[in-house]
Amino acid sequence: MAHPQMFDDDDPMLERVRSVALALPGAKEKISHGRPAFCTVKVHCYYGGALKVDGQWEQHPQAVLVHLPPSETAALAEDPRTFAPAYLGASGWIGVDLDARTTDAELAELIEESYRRVAPKRLVAELEDRA
Repeated sequence: MAHPQMFDDDDPMLERVRSVALALPGAKEKISHGRPAFCTVKVHCYYGGALKVDGQWEQHPQAVLVHLPPSETAALAEDPRTFAPAYLGASGWIGVDLDARTTDAELAELIEESYRRVAPKRLVAELEDRA
């Protein structure tokens, strides 16, 4: 059974995430479990997430889920905008709620760092060559 779409294609925050995530070498978008996922060989970020609180699903529709180095995840977990997303949190992923205060630089830093952890070495090298 396919998951229902859990995002609005016209969401301006999704457009911000797309512009960063798809600008990375070899990146493409797919739908995974009803949400946008950005990947090369492996997913480097998701848009939107959820977690269970007291047996109920708490949705975070305008969030980016990223896989950062453990030290960065631990430091970021102190930020009240973050959460451990369902299913992925146990594997080291962290969710960051996005809002108008989220800068483009912060968004790019989160997504690019996650990309560097999972993208093939040749694509990471291509990203480095762009800098």
